[in-house]
Amino acid sequence: MLEIIVGLYSLYILMRLYIAFMQIGYINTEKRKDPVLMPAGKYMVAANYAVAKEKLGIIETFVDYLMFLWWVFSGFAWLSSLFHVNGSVESSVLFLYGFMAVNYIVGLPFSLYQTFKIDEAFGFNKMTLKMFIVDAFKSIGLFLVLGGAVFAVLSWIISSYEMWWFWGFVLMFAIAVAANLLMPFFMGLFNKFSPLKEGELKDAIVALMQKAGLKSDGIFVMDASKRDSRLNAFFGGLGKSKRVVLYDTLLDKLNKKEMLAVLGHELGHFSHGDIWKNIALMGLLLFIAFYLFGHLPDSLFIQMGVSPYAGVQIAMLMLLLPLLSFVFTPFMSYVSRHNEYAADEYGSQMGGKENLVSALLKLITENKAFPKSHPLVIFFYHTHPPVLERLKELGYDAGNVIIGEENPEEPPLPGDGIFAYMDKK
Repeated sequence: MLEIIVGLYSLYILMRLYIAFMQIGYINTEKRKDPVLMPAGKYMVAANYAVAKEKLGIIETFVDYLMFLWWVFSGFAWLSSLFHVNGSVESSVLFLYGFMAVNYIVGLPFSLYQTFKIDEAFGFNKMTLKMFIVDAFKSIGLFLVLGGAVFAVLSWIISSYEMWWFWGFVLMFAIAVAANLLMPFFMGLFNKFSPLKEGELKDAIVALMQKAGLKSDGIFVMDASKRDSRLNAFFGGLGKSKRVVLYDTLLDKLNKKEMLAVLGHELGHFSHGDIWKNIALMGLLLFIAFYLFGHLPDSLFIQMGVSPYAGVQIAMLMLLLPLLSFVFTPFMSYVSRHNEYAADEYGSQMGGKENLVSALLKLITENKAFPKSHPLVIFFYHTHPPVLERLKELGYDAGNVIIGEENPEEPPLPGDGIFAYMDKK
């Protein structure tokens, strides 16, 4: 059984590496062609940023594979003997703390390199090393308390019930749903949220939400710029009452009409029930994962030199979950892309098609997002359609659309023709 799992995991790693190499080759070819959506200089920067992330991802994937082999052939046995795992809840939690600690330490250099080397070089990172360390300690503290509690309950369920996989699924699904509701609280530990000032923008957002059948539970500005320069906004809450969170970086770059079009897009997800669809898909994946991993034979654990105690079974589930997720990723990505098209249509109706398109162009330029990807990358990973396709669905031929260097912040509004204002300068 261990040989089969190692073989499947090896195939999964090879697929990930193949897709990454194909993406690098594709981007390096496309960046030498005429630029689209952004000026030549920014187009090249976006391409180089995408390639830099892919190269780091390749190294990280290879290290992940080595760690997987180490865990299943000797790591689990070493950790089990280190903490004298005996089937008790306490020993299971300690085992899982050790499992997570080793993985965190191995992954830390990649996180540091991404933040302070790649993101720094491309103008995204605003964090200091001190802020990174403080965030890390906050995250570790939260994990020790909340993660430890979840590990303890799940370990008790595994030790107490023959159908532990079912009750474990119920527990984790409930936690995942609750996390959506509690996310603003957790984010408040890392970022400052200030109420949006009274004025035209706030009134317009409230009116937009009312038009969509929702009510405001507060409109806040998050100080995202102290860590990162990327633009974003999101809604919180699962019911009719929503909390609106705007990144301060977004307020600096988009005008009111563009902001409303972006929020209209997000409201489209709520109007179409996409949040509940995503929760249902996540629940399906969790159910299948718990069912499959809950029926792993004891002989597998014996091959790894351990007993099938709760902590080891939970660690094995976490180790193999990326493999199962990869199998489901194309389907989930396809559903998500379909939902994004529908949300774009809704947002264009709520905020104006020309404003949504103008906002998309600003977002892709400011976030240095290369507008093209290899078909395999789109098939597996893209939860959003390529921006060129999104613009096409909105009724515009974006092949030669370029925001000019002279005035990238405030492109002129369209005239009578289709995007005549965006002709290549």
